[in-house]
Formats: sequence, C-alpha cells, structure tokens
Amino acid sequence: MIQFRIQPDSEIPASAQLFNQIRFAIASRQYPPGYKLPSTRALAMQTGLHRNTISKVYRQLEDDGLVESLAGSGIYVRAQGHEGGSKLPSPILRQHPDEAYTVVQQALDELLSHGCSLNQARELFLAEIDWRLRCSAQVLVAVPSYDMGAGELMVYELEAALKIPVQLVAMEELAAVLDKTNSATVVTSRYFIGDVEAIAAPKAVRVIPLDIYDYTKELNLLKTLPKENCVGIVSLSSGIARAAEVILHGLRGDELLVMTAQPKDAYKLHAIVKRAEVIISDQACFATVQAAVQAFVEDIIRPPKLIKVENYIGTNSINLLKRELGLS
Repeated sequence: MIQFRIQPDSEIPASAQLFNQIRFAIASRQYPPGYKLPSTRALAMQTGLHRNTISKVYRQLEDDGLVESLAGSGIYVRAQGHEGGSKLPSPILRQHPDEAYTVVQQALDELLSHGCSLNQARELFLAEIDWRLRCSAQVLVAVPSYDMGAGELMVYELEAALKIPVQLVAMEELAAVLDKTNSATVVTSRYFIGDVEAIAAPKAVRVIPLDIYDYTKELNLLKTLPKENCVGIVSLSSGIARAAEVILHGLRGDELLVMTAQPKDAYKLHAIVKRAEVIISDQACFATVQAAVQAFVEDIIRPPKLIKVENYIGTNSINLLKRELGLS
C-alpha cells in the first residue's frame, strides 16, 4: 500500500500535497486503471487530514478525468484513452505461429457466436488492421504549451524506441492539426489525458495514455540522504520539476533543500551545480548537467553526485504502444 505523507507546517496546502501524490501514483501506474482508491476514512487515518479535505481532493481528481465514482462502491482509477482491456501478446504467440492461429480461430468463433456472419467478421478484422496501419503512419505527442518539455521528453524516448518520426503538438493546436488528417494516433502522459481526450474524441482519433516511470530507485535514495543536504532536479519538463518538489517535501519536509531547473536556464543550473550534493537529471539533460559540473569543477570543493534517470515513459507503456501501432 502506498504511504502518502503530509507536511502540516508546509506552505503548500495539504490538499495540494495529497492531490499531487495521488496523481503521481496514477500517472506512474502504481494505481492502475480499475484500482480502488482508499476510502476517505482510511486515508484520513493515514494522513491525519479531515475527511472533507480528502473528499475535495477526490472530487478534483474526478473533475480531471483521472478517477470515477461508482455509487455505493467507491472511487476507482479510470481507464483512459485506447487502453481498455489491451494486453501484451504472449511470447509463445511470437515463437509459435500455430498458437497465434488458434487465437485467431477462437476470436472468430466468438464473433460467430454473437451473430456475425463470416463476411462481417472478415470486414471487422480487415477494418481493424487497416485502421491500425493508418494510425501508425502519424504519431502525435500532445501536451499543454506550458509544459512542452514533457512532450520533448516523450518524443525523445518514443523516437528512440519506435524508430519512426513522432510529432510534438501543443494541446492548444491539436484540434487544428487533427482537422488536417484522417488518421493519426495521439499519445500523452496521464497527467494530461483528460484534456487531450476531450479534443481528440469528437474527431474519432484514438488517444493512448503513457505511464510515467515511478522513480522508486531515486526516491529510495532520497529517503536516506542526511538532513540539510541539497538536491538538484534538472528536467526538460517544468511539470515534473514542480511535482518532484511537492513529492520530496511530503517525503522529507524541510529536511532537504530542493532546487529545480530546466537545462536552458543557465543561471539556475549553475546555482544547483555549486550548491547540491546530489543532482537528478533526465536522460535528455544529462550531458548538459555534466558539462555544467565540468565548467565549475575548480570552484567546487566536492562535486555533486550525478544520477541519470533512464526513462520518463514506463517500459510497459512503450511495449503496449508498439503493439497498438503494429510495430512489435
């Protein structure tokens, strides 16, 4: 069970602390679709917050399209975009074509049992295959304009993994871009899925949400740092930097000084290099951080420990996207 931590003396409102921690748990798949969130009573006992505050956070999560309330049952993480029921293919299907043929037969039998004719079943299969082929021809990463860095991170990793061109689009321009194409796949982080779906759905364009890396290794390290250490966070994404500040504050309170920067902000980056004992960086920013440390190496008594986060997108999300695009 994830333990949420609230710092009561923080300048960050308790509701904002909890909201950001739950949203991160959903975005990193620690709370997967269909997962039932803790009751307000259970979360009140864990965090010390009033149940009304927790209910307010849950309503905000529901307004953002991240969870849904089922009367008499509870609050559940919502399945988002084109992910309902999708599973990765079993390795045996890739290794043994006969097994794959059996799966096709079973799917066909299931369609026939529901009243489809053979011709209708054939058209369904061909339409789905054709649709996936067309959708793989254009992959768009959509993020809000205030956090284009998150989109740059996704494009950086997707192009390396998929070996196809990926286009970055500001969410505010997505509708206009989709008006000019009849086939595309839009991908985005779960942080932005609700807004992106609202734009793409009326245009019959599928949206696939990407899970972000859960940063477990990095968080475990930060739990062990001595008090009064300074931690630097360098990311292309301003949103990730802000979320990291909130999560670290919930984890360690005022015990650690947290400084954040984007690689293009040389002033803040140099301040981090001179002050921090540990610097955590995106893979895409790591060379810039290394260069900054090298530039000031003669002015630093003890160079900071550099930690490169290997990925922003969860591995399972990459594999699922490959499958949906017919690239696996």
